[in-house]
Amino acid sequence: MSDLTIRRLEGLDEQSFACLVDLLVDCVEGGASVNFLWPMNRAKAETFWRVVAAGLARGDRALVIAQDADGTILGTAQAVWAHQENSPHRAEVAKMLVRRRARGRGVGAAVLAAVEQAALDAGRTLLLLDTASAEAERLYERGGWQRVGTVPKYALTPDGAFCSTVYFYKDLAAGQGTDAP
Repeated sequence: MSDLTIRRLEGLDEQSFACLVDLLVDCVEGGASVNFLWPMNRAKAETFWRVVAAGLARGDRALVIAQDADGTILGTAQAVWAHQENSPHRAEVAKMLVRRRARGRGVGAAVLAAVEQAALDAGRTLLLLDTASAEAERLYERGGWQRVGTVPKYALTPDGAFCSTVYFYKDLAAGQGTDAP
């Protein structure tokens, strides 16, 4: 998408907060298995994004967004830093969301590349993620992510049915020519 702007947010202003709430509701209503069950409503989404805003304020994550020319947030992802003493090099990619009407247009790949760069900028070289979406699996594989395996009945889809999840990792240091954390 030529009119796509990718940026990292340091906090959530009123407009970004409202757009992210809309994005989360859109994805869950569309069946995305991202920790929420139907009925999905704005109150649940607002609570989630308040927690994210607090995490941003603490500095425990990076949040990237993709916006169209009108400023609508079409996609987002987070890198959440591991807090264990022995894992200063690790982060989890979380809540990779793309608005339904924007899927298949490069938004996911752009957001994924941006969150990988944000993690690398923060010294995080090993990234982990999980997905219950075959479409997302293809995106991660194209992006050089390595499949670890599938866990059956890991979670529930928004309608309450069991779904499996697939775990992936990516070693960003491998692309930097170093094994150091």
